Amino acid sequence: MRTIINWFEKYPAISWTITIIIAGTIFYLSSKTFPPGPPAISNLSIFYHFFAFFFLAAFLSISMIKGKVNKYLILMAIIIVALYGISDEIHQLFVPGRHFSLYDIFTDSTGALTASTIYLGLCFKK
Repeated sequence: MRTIINWFEKYPAISWTITIIIAGTIFYLSSKTFPPGPPAISNLSIFYHFFAFFFLAAFLSISMIKGKVNKYLILMAIIIVALYGISDEIHQLFVPGRHFSLYDIFTDSTGALTASTIYLGLCFKK
């Protein structure tokens, strides 16, 4: 796994491109309407939110840090992804059939924190 991460660190333009694609995909999927009904939290929704923001934070961390141990940049990556999660929920207020969810923000932030912590740990091992 470290070899793959090293490759992305060596070619940051690719990791930045993947980061932007992930962010765009999250925005696109948040734009999809659902039939009216009560908001529900499902295991699939939790899985989607956690891993979408996990990979967004992972690639953003790789893009920003490039293998150098920097706790401040890791913190900045976590904050950026958490703010993106908040903006995603605000965006959903304007999409028919979607709603704002603090639980989704918590799940998004947990995914971001997990990915960034794992990446920081791998940087320390390097």
